[in-house]
Amino acid sequence: MTASLAHDRRRGHRLRGLIARTGPAAALCLAGTLTLSAAPAAPAAPTAPADPLARYHHQHLTWKSCLLGPDDETGKELAQAGAQCTDVTVPLDYTHPGGRTITVALSRIRATDSAHRIGALVLNSGGPGGQTIGDPPWVRKAMKGVGGRYDVVGVDPRFVGRSTALDCGWPTGSMIRGAGRDRAEFARMTSFAADLARRCRTRAGDLVPYASTRDTARDMDVIRAALGERRISYLGYSYGSYLGEVYTTMFPGRTDRVVLDGVIDPARYGPRLLRGTEAAGRHALSDWADWTAAHDKDYGLGRTGSAVLATVEAIQSAAERAPLRVGDYRVDDRIVPTVMFNGLSQDNPTAFGDFAQGVRDLRRAAEGHPVSPSPWLAGVLQFLLTGHDSGYGSAQTAILCADGTAPRDPESYWRDLRRADPKDRLFAPVTNNINACAFWGTPRERPTTIRTDLPALLVNATGDPRTLYSGARTVHRGWPSSRLITLHDADQHAVFGIFGSACVDDAVNAYLATDRLPAADISCPRGRS
Repeated sequence: MTASLAHDRRRGHRLRGLIARTGPAAALCLAGTLTLSAAPAAPAAPTAPADPLARYHHQHLTWKSCLLGPDDETGKELAQAGAQCTDVTVPLDYTHPGGRTITVALSRIRATDSAHRIGALVLNSGGPGGQTIGDPPWVRKAMKGVGGRYDVVGVDPRFVGRSTALDCGWPTGSMIRGAGRDRAEFARMTSFAADLARRCRTRAGDLVPYASTRDTARDMDVIRAALGERRISYLGYSYGSYLGEVYTTMFPGRTDRVVLDGVIDPARYGPRLLRGTEAAGRHALSDWADWTAAHDKDYGLGRTGSAVLATVEAIQSAAERAPLRVGDYRVDDRIVPTVMFNGLSQDNPTAFGDFAQGVRDLRRAAEGHPVSPSPWLAGVLQFLLTGHDSGYGSAQTAILCADGTAPRDPESYWRDLRRADPKDRLFAPVTNNINACAFWGTPRERPTTIRTDLPALLVNATGDPRTLYSGARTVHRGWPSSRLITLHDADQHAVFGIFGSACVDDAVNAYLATDRLPAADISCPRGRS
């Protein structure tokens, strides 16, 4: 999903991610006490196999300041919240645990109510590839009174953020682009995708095979053990919901309370996970257009929603004729749709206003005026058109490509693009386009078949343009032991602690406090607290 959900959510928040060894040992002890001297000696109980991950499970963690330097804003926020940080050592390849190791970075705010401590709540903020290490302060605040009963733990997954890096040296922060207006532009996009894959083989070929969600789940279980926890609770947003599904499947019995917010349907997850989101994207764009029209005095993009949408279409038409000059950037008809896609995930006035300012800048560029981009647009263009966030895009792509296969033949993508709605010049060219996974190696493991017999609390907004509400309902129907909290009438991606719904937040916190799922599914109105 183009930009880091962690960044999106923090913007939204500020305005806007063991079983105890009792069996064999107890049996041996019991056999010894019951042996009679006159009877033949009982055969020795089988020796428990040595734990190949023992050195990782029992490692000593050294907690220290999270502040990396005077310009480290994340470190400052963590320090102010009383968090500390550490690195956990994990094997690069779990089939050879004695081989090469990497590190996974953690942050932690300790429980303050030690008398009623529940355990550790591990976070993942999505992406895939999103940094989570900076999230404990705002999650702890969202948890209100129950927050003091948990150690709130942020984890930068393998190859992300402060963990061992995977960086392919890309000239962009994302493999996602629009397809362009014709076959020649699609051919250029195909070459672009192939080049990104080649750079990863050349620069990080020793790491990319080990970027899968299954390996990240294995890291989570090492983290659980290294923290000294028999079980962990978990809060995952967006891609983090899929990670939670995989972890609970691979390590049943090692989770306590599980909250999945922005629920991914595992049947739809993979290198082309954006396909099928076009209608939700158009709906979110229309709602934004209506809001922008109501604030025409501020943005001047049109006095009706239809007029604002016409402005957006005019920008794309201008970019098809010639790239738009926006500051130092050249924005062509493959980038404009990606900017529009990137502007829609948070349903609040600040995010809407940032997006409207960016569209206003693009319209001025389309009219031939010199433009210095607004902060939001400047950030998106830097993300898409420079190597500033190469590490983010590299890790995100490596995870997606390691988790599933994509069609190898460019013609299959071209056919999908031609079959898409010809009137949709913004979303279908992004969601159906070829990407680097078409030129990737074969995944080392098959996708996980998710088990659905464990308790979980699911959260989704009806208008979520990234993780569709229909997917959350599908997961819920197939997961009888889950409950679903629905936020109605909001085009919001990730809800708990972000959107400002007291209905959602109170229900999640009640579950975290009591370990009791709601008796029935919960419907929450759009209204904020």
